[in-house]
Amino acid sequence: MIDWSIQFAPLVPIWALAALAGVAGIIATILLWQRGTRALWRTSALIVLLLALANPTIETRDTQTLADIAVVVIDESASQTIKPRVEQMAQAQVKLKQLFQATPNLDIRWVRAKRSKGGNGTRLMAALKNALRDVPPDRFAGALLLTDGQNHDTPKKLKLALNGPVHVLLTGRPNEHDRRLTVQQAPRFGIVGEDLNLTFRVDEDGGKTAKATSIDVAVKRDGKTLRIIKTEPGKTVKLKIKIDHAGLNVIELEAAPGPVELTTRNNRALISVQGIRDRLRVLLVSGEPHQGERTWRNLLKADAAVDLVHFTILRPPEKQDGTPIRELSLIAFPTRQLFAEKLHEFDLIIFDRYQRRGVLPLVYLANVVDYVEKGGAVLAAAGPAFASPFSLYRTPLASILPGMPTGSVIATPYRAKVTTKGERHPVTTNLPGANDKTNKWGKWFQQIDAEPVGAVELMSGAEKKPLLLLRRQGKGRVALLLSDQAWLWARGYDGGGPYAELLRRLSHWLMKEPDLEEERLIAQSAEDELVIERRTMLDETDPVTIIAPSGKKTDIELQKTKPGLFQGRIKTSETGLYRLESGKLSTVAAFGITDLQEWSDVRSTGDRLADLIQANGGGIHRLWKRASNPSDLPQIRLLRPGRRMTGDGWLAFQRNNVTRTLAVRNIPLFGLITLIAALLALLGLVWFREGH
Repeated sequence: MIDWSIQFAPLVPIWALAALAGVAGIIATILLWQRGTRALWRTSALIVLLLALANPTIETRDTQTLADIAVVVIDESASQTIKPRVEQMAQAQVKLKQLFQATPNLDIRWVRAKRSKGGNGTRLMAALKNALRDVPPDRFAGALLLTDGQNHDTPKKLKLALNGPVHVLLTGRPNEHDRRLTVQQAPRFGIVGEDLNLTFRVDEDGGKTAKATSIDVAVKRDGKTLRIIKTEPGKTVKLKIKIDHAGLNVIELEAAPGPVELTTRNNRALISVQGIRDRLRVLLVSGEPHQGERTWRNLLKADAAVDLVHFTILRPPEKQDGTPIRELSLIAFPTRQLFAEKLHEFDLIIFDRYQRRGVLPLVYLANVVDYVEKGGAVLAAAGPAFASPFSLYRTPLASILPGMPTGSVIATPYRAKVTTKGERHPVTTNLPGANDKTNKWGKWFQQIDAEPVGAVELMSGAEKKPLLLLRRQGKGRVALLLSDQAWLWARGYDGGGPYAELLRRLSHWLMKEPDLEEERLIAQSAEDELVIERRTMLDETDPVTIIAPSGKKTDIELQKTKPGLFQGRIKTSETGLYRLESGKLSTVAAFGITDLQEWSDVRSTGDRLADLIQANGGGIHRLWKRASNPSDLPQIRLLRPGRRMTGDGWLAFQRNNVTRTLAVRNIPLFGLITLIAALLALLGLVWFREGH
């Protein structure tokens, strides 16, 4: 397209041209007053001279009209998978492309608002903002959102930075009805053995369907139904559930389906609660003062969840000197209170270099055996006395200890190593520096020789003799560390070692921490997959049977990734609680309901976007008008800015008429030859008129 205009580029300064024009005007006035019409030719000559000095030029421009840019945002969030929205979306996109192809000078940018992976709901504005980053403001024609109206990132400042209408095409049906369950309060942690307080409610939203007066809600824990609760729509229900074990507890609430439902995914809520012990009570009995005693104490006191009771035997019976009891500063060892009355209140008992010296009667040590059989935990850190006639092994504890002393004490420098079985056991697997030639652990200098008794050997020491033994006894557990020199690692001698991590894992394994079980089946949800992990001390493992919420069973073979660890993945589509079984092990995994915002309300509505659309001069149009043609589209128009951009059955984008200049040419009206010829012609006319 070619445009032209007249431009002026004066040959003299503007002030000089203005002064000449003023003088010429005075002269012309005088001439016209004295000579009348005979002075017109002289006046014309002055005007031509002034125009020549103003230097008028004809400017021509070759321009190109630029297409306006419109953005179409396609909502691909989870709620858009509800029927018939998927079909509506597909049909609408096809027809929109046809309409846009028939609309001249309009470029369309198609943007997809993907399903949120972080539980943040539908993010239409974020997708629109990203698409508008490189759009020139003067070319923005408007935006069109193809969505069900459920958006969760509408900005507080409703007016967009780029001026242009924003329209909405609503998928779904009008007046939809849905039942949904909402958890209002659910702690992430619970105390083992105590009740967890939950609150929830069931709502029935929208539609003209008659609402139920009573709704059944099933309460489950780890896949097992605890009870059925009857509630009313909109009523807040307070619920107490006991946390019966440490580790992950999965609580499931499921409302019965309503007569009309968009989806049953929001009828269910899965709550993952980590069961923790309120306080861990540990009894530490030190047979005598030594270098490593403070290491044990500091390690246990560093954990705020540990209540430590520590006694060191400073005055055994053979050291009686006749000093009256009332004059002693020592506290008498409360043997009866600890080993008869309150023994079962402790989660762990540690015997640190303890030896049989008559302080604890054998009947009390027999109580410790009973304590272990019923689920208690004992850790023995052996000193030289363990190989002597005063050994703990020469007490009733012999029936539960995982090692039998040979009577020898090995006094030679050595470095502890993790055994083959230790590489598979959670207590010692992946310990920093384990069996690493470039990062060796510091040396120890003393070890008690013992033969394993029904035990698992996790670490070896001098002469490849057992150093750390574990044993399950009855319902309880026992560990035996055949050296009292872990304190050398704590002091950093010869490079030190992971004493804190080792002793922490050992203590928590004894107290049955689920994460440290050597035989364990674990499942976690990751996007559209279940990730399965099987820990074992064996070389092979059984297949895993996966039971979906619908009851469908699937078997999967796990692949060995490293010693003692097998893993596998399986695609899933059902929402709810999956049960997994492998041999005698079983577990549960919650899958699918991770985006609570997205599923909190799935009805098709324009309410959430109404203020935004109104602020930007757009309109909301529903695709579903007639059941026979559920994808009717409004007509698309292009209008000048400032006009109304929506109406019944139509929507409009802005026509900005932005142009780009391709070339500019200037043609002077008065060249030098033209000017001289014009002046001579005028002067000749003046002479001719005045000469006659």
